[in-house]
Amino acid sequence: MGGQLGNVVFVIWRESVEALLVIGILNAWLAQQQVDASRGRLFLWAGVVAGLLVAVILGAALVLFGEALPDDAQLAYQTAAVLIAAALIVQMVFWMRRHGRTLKRDLETSLQKAADRSNWWGVFFLALIAVAREGSETVVFLYGTLAAARNGTVLAPLAVALFGFGLALGTYYLLQLGGRYLSWRVFFRVTEIMLLFLAASLLLTGVDNLIGLGVLPQLSGRLWDTSAILPDSGPVGGLVGALTGYRARPDLMQLLVYALYWGLMCCALFWPRPVARAA
Repeated sequence: MGGQLGNVVFVIWRESVEALLVIGILNAWLAQQQVDASRGRLFLWAGVVAGLLVAVILGAALVLFGEALPDDAQLAYQTAAVLIAAALIVQMVFWMRRHGRTLKRDLETSLQKAADRSNWWGVFFLALIAVAREGSETVVFLYGTLAAARNGTVLAPLAVALFGFGLALGTYYLLQLGGRYLSWRVFFRVTEIMLLFLAASLLLTGVDNLIGLGVLPQLSGRLWDTSAILPDSGPVGGLVGALTGYRARPDLMQLLVYALYWGLMCCALFWPRPVARAA
């Protein structure tokens, strides 16, 4: 469970920094406006609260729906949550890689259009969408992680989630100080690799569950056994497994899925993009 709680801290930290980045851009733009800046800020924080409510409602719906299912459907539901969480993490990484450089400009353009029309509801919806997006991804991840851990404890994840948010506030402050301490580029490049490893871990958990459900075959017995060196059930091995998908005794299906996943990720990350030629 320690490894899963570490994952909770990491994702809360990363997602909260992204949300704080968007809110900070919106707030900074509003502070530069001469007309109705206070009114715009009111809509901004109303959108933040509304986005948090959307995430909380989604979390409650996930839990209540899962508890209402019969016992024989619980594993299938949890497996779906784990796989969706893995997919959302991958989507988050590549969305930020694509839009990160133009995020500030795009947000300020949308804000300017709203200001020109004297329509501060545009600020409200920008904040709502940003916070609801990050919050919903986090909620699905948290549910998937707790389902992967198969542990009914709630207080510990909530405590580490608060710790992760506090860590995000400190990190955002350092990032705002500029490159003297920590740059946005380094932060996103390092954390995106960590997120991809985390998605690989969740993917393998989903594969394990699908094998247990009889949906996928193992294809082989255990290919090797490194549990004498680093058991994946111990505190250190469990942490490594939760963060990277390490298995001390993998079977062929696990190995193939892990290799295919990283093959696709490497192609997506490093494959050269075609350059449009002038006619």
